[in-house]
Amino acid sequence: MSYEKICFASEDNIALVTLNWPQRRNALSLPLMQELIECLSEIESQRDLRAVILAANGSVFSAGHDLSEMVGRDISEHRRLFDVCTELMEKLQSIPQPVIAEVQGIATAAGCQLVATCDLAIASEDAAFATPGVRIGLFCTTPMVALSRAIGRKRALEMLLTGELVDAHRAADWGLVNRVVAADRLRAETRQLAGRIAQASDMVVALGKRAFYKQIDLDQPKAYAYAKEVMSTNALAHDAQEGISAFLEKRTPSWKGQ
Repeated sequence: MSYEKICFASEDNIALVTLNWPQRRNALSLPLMQELIECLSEIESQRDLRAVILAANGSVFSAGHDLSEMVGRDISEHRRLFDVCTELMEKLQSIPQPVIAEVQGIATAAGCQLVATCDLAIASEDAAFATPGVRIGLFCTTPMVALSRAIGRKRALEMLLTGELVDAHRAADWGLVNRVVAADRLRAETRQLAGRIAQASDMVVALGKRAFYKQIDLDQPKAYAYAKEVMSTNALAHDAQEGISAFLEKRTPSWKGQ
């Protein structure tokens, strides 16, 4: 896989996707988002890749949309831009592999949306987050979707209405990121988390990720009705029977992805 604005590599069974447009603060331009969608689609088809790390080169994780693409355009062009952005966010959550954001600098507007959309996120101590669109007359409405689901109404509205930066520790307290680590530990901590995820059955992880997003917006009775059927089916799978047997026999399970 070869791209112009992102990089792809793999380490063992972990996919490494890196935003690589530091001269433009890793802005989510239309070409960059299309490359990300293409790359994630390729990763989706490779069962040997068990987790994805989404990182960025440079001092900024992502400054959001490339605003130069939003000047002097008609409504169809704006719709196209946000259609692709929505497709990207949905792709992150629909692929079977968990996606971990590795955030080393500021993530603003759609860049903040990107972090909020990833399944997990680890941030360095110098990371910060904001949805500052209100300050330039363009409310961060699409970032609001991911942000409000990650941190709740009152906190999301505070970020959306003020546009102020939220530091990494506050972001962790609010649930935007899982945890904060020293900058020199970010890479190692992210890979350690990905490695732990990769130890599980890929089939079970994919089933669990899909079920999580399916049930999260259902009311409780419907969520339980759905979850109990998924878990009943899961219990019949080879890897479930193998995992239970291995636990009872105090041995390491041997996964088959079935």
